[in-house]
Amino acid sequence: MNFDLNEEQLAVQKMVREFVAKEITPNAKQWDLDESFPMDLWKKMGDLGIVGTAIPEEFDGSGMDFISHAIVAEELGYGCSSMRGSYSVNISLVAKTILKWGTQEQKEKYVPRIANGEIFGCYGLTEPDSGSDAAGMKSTAEKDGDDYIISGNKMWITHADVSEVSIVFAKTDKNKGARGITGFLVEKGTPGFTPQPIHEKIGLRAQDTGELIMDGVRVPKEAMLGPEGKGFAVAMSALDNARFTVSAGCIGTAQAALDIAKTYAKERMQFGKPIAAHQLVQQLIANAVVDIETGRLLVYRAGYLKNKGVPNTRETCMAKYFCGEMVNRVVYNMMQVLGGYSFSGEYPLERMYRDSRINTLYEGTSQIQQLIIGNSELGIPAFE
Repeated sequence: MNFDLNEEQLAVQKMVREFVAKEITPNAKQWDLDESFPMDLWKKMGDLGIVGTAIPEEFDGSGMDFISHAIVAEELGYGCSSMRGSYSVNISLVAKTILKWGTQEQKEKYVPRIANGEIFGCYGLTEPDSGSDAAGMKSTAEKDGDDYIISGNKMWITHADVSEVSIVFAKTDKNKGARGITGFLVEKGTPGFTPQPIHEKIGLRAQDTGELIMDGVRVPKEAMLGPEGKGFAVAMSALDNARFTVSAGCIGTAQAALDIAKTYAKERMQFGKPIAAHQLVQQLIANAVVDIETGRLLVYRAGYLKNKGVPNTRETCMAKYFCGEMVNRVVYNMMQVLGGYSFSGEYPLERMYRDSRINTLYEGTSQIQQLIIGNSELGIPAFE
């Protein structure tokens, strides 16, 4: 068992870490306040190869492994969770899903432009009345000659308003439950396909989030992603990748919170000495270190299995469950170290605190991760 990063992975870490320190961390507060996403910077990241690190070279990526993918997510999460979220959606939910299930034409049309930061993609699974129960979706896709007519709504969709291509799921057979769901690729500007932005979120304010309203959206059969009726499998494979990326991003945010607290603890004087010298402060720091290192090992183990191409849903869900809860715990406790200062915008912990909350909710709640892990241990199918 080798815990060392190889030369390629170390080079990726160094490049992204330096980029984040220079271009992202200093600006994250303003992006949050303005509720604006730096599209020009995203394109710059694409040109540098940061966005497409884990995309094959034939599709304008760097062809690197899942550990490198996790490293990019961790470093982006260190600087700005909204940036990490965009990376996760574009690459893990959209590009990698098209690579796995798409036709050659679909891959060539969309993946290179996502990998180089030219366009955004989004993933439309959640609906106003169906979140964890994806099979309970109400969106439909009715066959009409060689086309499909899609109707329904999708909710809480990252990049809804800015995406050039959206993966949306709808029921082509309303009587078959999960086995009646099909995935489609819908392009921006298609008649009847209308995004509606959502504002006043607790966190991830720099990241576009919205609703997708589909009113008689006509798409050709060539827009189908994967076989008809296999949409649930398409959706779950996408979530396997996204959960991995979210987990890695949680480590980055937790590490940033820890680093802020360590610096503060060494400088803040109370009772005649730095608070770093007080044992209960050291306890908070020590617990955070153990949490972060444990999460990182869980992520790397899942990445190792992904690199081998073997089933890893159990291990990925373990990483997602632990890291999603862990980042909330760590940021909360690092705020305890800073005391009242953490409650203001003078330090980024308040933004990290708001941004971290979503990690126990999206790409499957903590309870859904527990369900999948528990059922795996008991040999029970998680969803039927």
